[in-house]
Amino acid sequence: MSRIKNIAIIIVAFVALSVSTAFAAPTVIKLAHPNVPQHPMGQAFEKFKELVEARTNGEFRVDIYDSSKFGNFDSVVQGLQFNMLQMGSASTPNLAPFSDEFLIYDLPFLFPDYASTDKITDGPIGMKAAKALESSGIIGLGYIEIGFRNIWNNQRTVKTLEDVKNLKIRSTASKAHIATLTALGMNPTPIAWGEVYTALQQKTVDGIDIDLNLAWFNNFPEVNNNLTIVNSIYSPHLVMISKKFLDSLSPENRKIILDTFEECKLYQRKLIRDGEAEIMAQLPKKGVNVYTLTPEERARWAEATAGVYKQFEDRIGKDLIEQVKATVAGK
Repeated sequence: MSRIKNIAIIIVAFVALSVSTAFAAPTVIKLAHPNVPQHPMGQAFEKFKELVEARTNGEFRVDIYDSSKFGNFDSVVQGLQFNMLQMGSASTPNLAPFSDEFLIYDLPFLFPDYASTDKITDGPIGMKAAKALESSGIIGLGYIEIGFRNIWNNQRTVKTLEDVKNLKIRSTASKAHIATLTALGMNPTPIAWGEVYTALQQKTVDGIDIDLNLAWFNNFPEVNNNLTIVNSIYSPHLVMISKKFLDSLSPENRKIILDTFEECKLYQRKLIRDGEAEIMAQLPKKGVNVYTLTPEERARWAEATAGVYKQFEDRIGKDLIEQVKATVAGK
């Protein structure tokens, strides 16, 4: 009887352990980003959530804080440092306090196409900048993107450098972005992101210098009916993860998180790039006049902004600028 009793106790204990394991609360990954859910960034993070939860059999749950719901950039950084937030995304100008090397992406007309941007973001130059965050308890996983900036305005069709003179254009707070618009003859006006649509609608500014996807998913074609494809400044986002969180993972779960991010990174970039062609096809139906700068005219714009490089080479480093140019050129 004693033996039977012991076996029964073991069975009960095993069942209790199995039940408790089955109903154990999942580990939550809080992930913050500044974009609307329908933007390619939002879509990619939703895919990340779906894949991580499936691949860990529900051991992890991903809670997404889109549209800056977790807070501003400082809130995201502090959240990552103290593991109150496990993952987050930030534009490279915001990351300049960690390393001036992030400012390389603010230089105008540096990248001719997406193939050249991939060489930098995925290569030693981009990852070296990302490592600057590690001493603050943050790991830079890699870069997704916003895209290339173009000129939207509600005043006139812009075809030449002369056409942009004195246009009042919303800019970011980036000094390099402001210097670029100034060099082109525009009047840059920094406006907080949450106030941009209203500023365009009320004609507080004449237009905005922004990429196609952000403009489309934030309904800017409703309030700006002229678009000139310039592809002036490339805007990447660094996806970050809390070092405390990453270090706490088992090797198996760590691999799942990192591999899934790499997959979603490429997925996000494809959405951005494929989406541009789709948006371009839809814009005329929205009443937007679309014009693409000729190569010769774009070269004039690049020449007009050459002084911006001189303004920022002390901060960014002349050697780094030359290294990026050489890498982009395939040297």
